[in-house]
Amino acid sequence: MAEGLAKVLGKDVIEVYSAGTEKYEAVKPLAIKVMEEANIDISSHRPKLLSEIPKDVNILITMGCGVECPFIPCDYREDWGLTDPSGGPIEDFRETRDIIKDKVIDLIERIKKGKL
Repeated sequence: MAEGLAKVLGKDVIEVYSAGTEKYEAVKPLAIKVMEEANIDISSHRPKLLSEIPKDVNILITMGCGVECPFIPCDYREDWGLTDPSGGPIEDFRETRDIIKDKVIDLIERIKKGKL
């Protein structure tokens, strides 16, 4: 969800990569559904591992979700401390989507203002 939101909301500001620490076969169907509700299509996205993204990143955002991330070199790091909606009802996915959207908007504004 974060990748989809950041690619749409920050398309002229940031280059976005998304990855996790666990291998999944597909994006969760409820994530796809709640993003469709926000007019963002992530149905073609696929889960990636950290080893599949560039090694050189300026800004690293971790989601929290109770996962310990390995060290990744970066200029700026921020953890958003989100609760993983996996296994929960669609309302949990909507709430997480909306929190991520607000955080992405804030991040983009800070980047534009040179505050990162």
